[in-house]
Amino acid sequence: MKFNKVSVIVPAFNEEEAIVEDLHGIIEAMEASRRDFEVIVVDDASTDRTYEMACSVPGVKVLKHRQNRGGGFSRNTGIKASTGDVFVVVDGDGTYPVRDIPGLIDHMEEHELDMVVGARKKESGTVKFIRGPVKWFIRTLAQVMSGFKIPDLNSGLRAIRKDAFMPYMKILPWGHSWVSTITLAMLSDGLQVDYVPIDYYRRKGKSTFHPIKDTSSYLTLVIRTVTWFNPLKVFMPISLVIGLLGLYWLVWDIINWDIRTATVLLIVGAIQVAAIGLLADLISKRGG
Repeated sequence: MKFNKVSVIVPAFNEEEAIVEDLHGIIEAMEASRRDFEVIVVDDASTDRTYEMACSVPGVKVLKHRQNRGGGFSRNTGIKASTGDVFVVVDGDGTYPVRDIPGLIDHMEEHELDMVVGARKKESGTVKFIRGPVKWFIRTLAQVMSGFKIPDLNSGLRAIRKDAFMPYMKILPWGHSWVSTITLAMLSDGLQVDYVPIDYYRRKGKSTFHPIKDTSSYLTLVIRTVTWFNPLKVFMPISLVIGLLGLYWLVWDIINWDIRTATVLLIVGAIQVAAIGLLADLISKRGG
């Protein structure tokens, strides 16, 4: 596999402290790789000088949203405007080692992959004492529900084949959970995904991460995405738990010669949940 052109897409919202340094780093790394490339910045209606500073870097294409739409929407805007057969998305806040971008592309070509994720070696973001445990729990839940090992569910640095990505664009959320959703979607559909360890730095500027809002969003997306692509992973465990509880009470009721209504409801409920899961699985597979 050999890519003809690489598009590097940088979603940005109020990143005036880091955007210029990141862009120069991207250009330097890509020029050293001797690949044909383009750099696209999508300014998500920043209220600082992000747009002006991005425009000051020669050779960078800068797009601007009139209203704030979210990081996921910004990534989609950049992808639509890209002309490469592979694209890299990277946050413009100084947290990711942009020098590693050519290495991700090399890894994709060598192993014929659909996506390579830069897996962060440690959590160095803001509100670390909250984000660390929360991300561990969500990643563990995603691994259990999807059946795949996921070293980093929501890394903001990844390379993706454009033709492999496009079928998923319409289902992706507009906010932070874009990266997690595409990870689960491509894994659940059996595409070739791999991870490369990368460094991760403290961001420059103010984070837009909201502990309660974004945690709730991540939990919802894990369940929703796995349900979308592999509903049996969600419905069957629920059916099994309800069914085992119903059988336990059935044995107890038989011993006591008194079969209660609640016991019957549990057993019937388990059958109904399993039936819904099977129906959802048929719809999912037929739709795919």
